[in-house]
Amino acid sequence: MIPSSLDYNLMITLFAALAAALSFAAFALPFLNKTEKKERYRSIIEKRRKALFEATKDGSHLRVKDEEQLSARESLASFYKIQRLAGEMGEKVRDRMLQAGIRSPSAPIKFMIAQAVLPVVLAAWVMLIMSQMSAEISAPMKLMVIFFTAFAGYKLPDLLVQNQIIKRQQEINLTFPDALDMMLICVQGGIGLEQTIDRVAEEVAEHSPVLAEELGILSAEMAMLNDRRQALQDFARRVGSGAGKTFATSLIQAEQYGTSISQAMRVMADELRDIRMAMAEQKAASLPPKLTVPMILFFLPALFIVILGPAGIKAGAAGVM
Repeated sequence: MIPSSLDYNLMITLFAALAAALSFAAFALPFLNKTEKKERYRSIIEKRRKALFEATKDGSHLRVKDEEQLSARESLASFYKIQRLAGEMGEKVRDRMLQAGIRSPSAPIKFMIAQAVLPVVLAAWVMLIMSQMSAEISAPMKLMVIFFTAFAGYKLPDLLVQNQIIKRQQEINLTFPDALDMMLICVQGGIGLEQTIDRVAEEVAEHSPVLAEELGILSAEMAMLNDRRQALQDFARRVGSGAGKTFATSLIQAEQYGTSISQAMRVMADELRDIRMAMAEQKAASLPPKLTVPMILFFLPALFIVILGPAGIKAGAAGVM
């Protein structure tokens, strides 16, 4: 009897220790994630500043051509020497890579290779499957299946990149109004625009790593380069659209026409907050139609079973008796 009680007490002790360890891990994990996000943000910004310092020290050109600023045409030419053939399409691909957060100079050529190779591979795979099938398939149907498979392989890299772009822009649009409020407080307190952007980037690094990276790169470019307008234009090109592009355009216009930067930030913050509220209301309004089909498929059958099940069981039992 004593050994069994000892085993029972040991199991309770081990279970309590395991629960305590899991609770501590759940409490400490968010802080570890915040530290990792800040370290990643700092590494990207330091890398950017180092590239800017090396470029300005050389003095060969004012605009840095590092990982972020290498144009798609130059990156493609460095690999395959096809600068003339890349042209505007390569520039558009490079812009999409930057908007998706892919900063490698080789990203455009890898994207184009994927768009060229995937249709061939998937079409060959489908042809192999259809050749092994016992059922007879007509020639037009085979051609249609091969065509749609090749088209899906061509569009797949573009869809993946577009999905990443949408996620990044949604995160930027969600947190940018709050970042603008902090910028407005700093600017009204007499802090310079470059120091303001750098301070806000550090503050939002825990909540929005994407926005922190872009603002950190912007602050580094504005501090190291002489052309503030070019830095803002590059920031707008990296974020693509939405709140970030509106912010860059407004600051460029404020600097061009000599208007107040704090007033422009206040107006932008109000507008972006209204846009964010309108988007939230739109999502809330579209929720009931989206829930109709899941409720019909999953909720109502279970509800009918719970309500009518006992009555059916009683009726069946009464019929048997």
